[in-house]
Order: sequence, then C-alpha cells, then structure tokens
Amino acid sequence: MEQHAGIVSVGTYLPQKYMTAEDLSHLACIPVDIIVEKFGIRGKYIPRDNETTSFMGIMAAKEALKNAGISPEEIDVVIWNGAQHKDYPCWLASTKVAHEIGAKNAWAFDMEAMCGSMIVGLQVARSLMLSEKNIDTILLVSGYRNVDLVNYQYKHTSFMFDIGASGSAMVLKKNSGRNVLLGISSIVDGSFAEDCVVPVGGTKKWPLQPQDLENYYFQIKDPENFKNRLNEVTLKNFYFVIDDALRKSNLSRKDISYLAMLHFKRSAHLSVLRELGLREDQTTYLEKYGHMGQNDQVFSIKEGLLSGKIKDGDVVVLVGAGVGWTWNAAVVRWGSLREPINW
Repeated sequence: MEQHAGIVSVGTYLPQKYMTAEDLSHLACIPVDIIVEKFGIRGKYIPRDNETTSFMGIMAAKEALKNAGISPEEIDVVIWNGAQHKDYPCWLASTKVAHEIGAKNAWAFDMEAMCGSMIVGLQVARSLMLSEKNIDTILLVSGYRNVDLVNYQYKHTSFMFDIGASGSAMVLKKNSGRNVLLGISSIVDGSFAEDCVVPVGGTKKWPLQPQDLENYYFQIKDPENFKNRLNEVTLKNFYFVIDDALRKSNLSRKDISYLAMLHFKRSAHLSVLRELGLREDQTTYLEKYGHMGQNDQVFSIKEGLLSGKIKDGDVVVLVGAGVGWTWNAAVVRWGSLREPINW
C-alpha cells in the first residue's frame, strides 16, 4: 500500500462569551435582519481576557489528543497554524503548545497562511510525514482571535464583522488507514497584499506612537477599488482550487459528498453550492459561530460528523480563503481506506 497521511481526530474550543446578532446590531449600528440574513450571523463567540490565542489552541489540542486516544509523547511535530495575532509579537506559539500539552518528544514551528492556514497545514504535515522516516504523528493547532482587530465603526471592513474566536486542532498519522488526505491546492494573488492591513505595529510604521493605538485595526487603503477587484476573482479562485484539488485526487465535482467551507455572507455561500451542484444538507452554514479564520473547516467537519452528514466513504472537500490573498482546498476520503491512493 502506498504511504499516506490521515486525520485521526479533531478538537475544538469555544470561548464562554457569546455575542448575539442583536448585540452585534447594536454595536455596529446595522439592522439585525441584515446581520442575520445578509451577513449570515446569528451569533459568534468572543474571547475573555484570559482566553489568549495560544490558550484556545491548547484547549483544542487537548481535546484532539483525547479523541485520538494517544498520549502527547507520541507526537513528533507540533505545527502552529493559528493566527499571527498571538499572545506576544514575534513569538512562537507552537513551543508553548508543546510544553503545555506535554509533547516532550516533539519539535515545533509556527506557519501562517491567514485563514487558509489549516488547509496549508495539512499539506505541510503530509509532506513532512511522507518525506521523513521518523515522523509518524503530527499535531496541527490553531487559535484565532482576530476579532480584537475589527473596528465595528469602520464600515469598509464590514465583511469582517462576522469574525469570532475559537481554537481547533487535528491529529494526523502516517499510514493511519482512515480519513486519508488526497489532493490539496493553493493559489495566491499578491496584488492584494497591502490592501487590507493593520497599518500600525509593524516595521512599516515603527516605532509606535501613542496615537497609533487608535489605528490598531484592519483598514483598507482604497475600499471601492479593493471591493471591485476582489469580487472579480474570489469565487473564480474558489472554484479553481476546489477543481484542482479534486483533479489531483482523480475525482470531480460530482464526487463531493460534503463541503467544509469557511463562513462568509449567506448569498456567497449559496452561490458556491449552486455552482458545485450541492444541496444545503451537504455542508454546514456556520451562522451560529461566524467566521473563525482557519478553524472554520474543523468546526464544519465536527458539525458534519455530529449531524450524520459525513459518513464512512464520503469525499469531504475543505475550502477557505485568507486576506492577502490566498485560496485553498483539500480533499479527504473519510472513513477507512478501501482502495489504493493515487495522486
């Protein structure tokens, strides 16, 4: 049997604090029906002060280990693929995670592809396992609280008003015989690299000045130009990475059983389903969570399993996108391996 990498468990963490659509409506001065129907949010989780980015990832990692039924000593590598907005600037979250969960035998590193990081993390993890003889078990860990960087009075980033907070994790094993990773695809468009940024706190605006704190949130340089350019390419690029990942898996759109998709506005969600020929019961619209960055696909898989939408033998497609701009998709054959893997 050809070597492969499989997902053996997932873990999630949600903060205790919850912001309802009504709360968000008052905060953003937007009618609640617009929040629910257009933005597609019935509520979202937001962090308390002690729920740092790494803390949420650590809690999700502990659940993933428990669900996998393995000890932390079995982990060979910890990959942090959570948000850059971490506990401290210029800081490794991966080593903190490894220490806190007791992964004494693991080495660790941080990687970032914005909200595409979970999918890119799957590709990095698989590549490591299949290229290194001594790597059998990898833990992907993500915490996300970019909600801190959203200004609800700044309407140009209203597409970010759905952002919430959470943690997620996956345990991957070499030759696990189940939930096998197949094709993975990623593309980027660097022309968007500086369109949507936090304009202070980096080396382009250093040293920090006292007034910079008032600008420490996502902003857009040319909102109208940005919106028009992104609208021209984003769905096209979604479909490209989905089709490319399926092609690499020797599959096509008709083979998709379940779509684990990021949260975005309701009309875009429905448009993607129509284009792919999928029913609404072949995915989970994350309206009770909002957008949780790279954690969305993990929560969607968890919801799919709990609801019975994902079954043994199903083709599960994960798809996401991230500011900067990146589009990513991965294909997983869920359940026990029944046929050779051909890429």
